[in-house]
Amino acid sequence: MSETWDPLGTLRRTLWIGGAQWAGKSTVARILARRHGLTAYHYDYHDARGHQDRRIARRVALGEPTTDPDPETAWVHTTAEAMAAETIAGFPIRFEWALDDLRGLYTERPIIAEGWGLRPELVAPLLDDPRRMVLLVPTEEFRRHQLAVLPRAGAMSRQFSDPARAQANRVERDRLVGADAARKAGELRIRVIEVDGSRDADAIADEVAEHFGPFLDAHTATAA
Repeated sequence: MSETWDPLGTLRRTLWIGGAQWAGKSTVARILARRHGLTAYHYDYHDARGHQDRRIARRVALGEPTTDPDPETAWVHTTAEAMAAETIAGFPIRFEWALDDLRGLYTERPIIAEGWGLRPELVAPLLDDPRRMVLLVPTEEFRRHQLAVLPRAGAMSRQFSDPARAQANRVERDRLVGADAARKAGELRIRVIEVDGSRDADAIADEVAEHFGPFLDAHTATAA
C-alpha cells in the first residue's frame, strides 16, 4: 500500500498532533520540538502553499478547471454542513501529499507533525502504537475566545458580499470538522485532549509530552 512506503523511515518515527482549528496544535508542536530536539512539520503551512502545484496538477489530470472555485460560491452561497462534508472528503488526497513530504524528509530526530488534516482515520494505519498520536480540540468557550483574540481566526482575508455569513460558515465548518475528528479518534482509541483555556500552551505541551513519553524517552536515550 502506498501509505506504508517509507524509504527513509521517517513515517515510522513520526509523532502526530491532529484535531480542530484554534486548539494550539502549531504552538504545542513548536514547544515540543524546541524542548526535545524534534523536527516539526506544519501541515497547514505546506497545504496552503507548497501543495498548490499538486492541487493544480490533479485538477488538470481530472479535466477540472485549474482555478479555485468562486469565493462567493465557496463561502457565501453554501452551508457550513456542505463545506464540512467537502473538506472531510478532500482530506485523503491532501494527506497523501503530506505523506510525500514526510517520506522525503530525512532527519536523525523524530518528526512531530501537526495539522487539522492529519486525521485519525488516515494516520491510524501508519501507527505501531496509538500513543504516537493525540488530538487537541478546543471547548466551545475557548473556541469563541480564540475567534475573538486571534486576528486570523476572527476575520476572513477576502472581501465578500456578505462577510458575516462567510465567517459564520467558516466557523461552523471548522467546528463540524473538529467534532468529526474527535469522534473518529474515539472510535480508534486515539487520545483527545480538550483545551479549555485554563492552562497555557506550555502546560498543554507538558501533557502532550507525557502522552508521547515512551517515544521521547527513547529518542533522548539514543541521542545520549
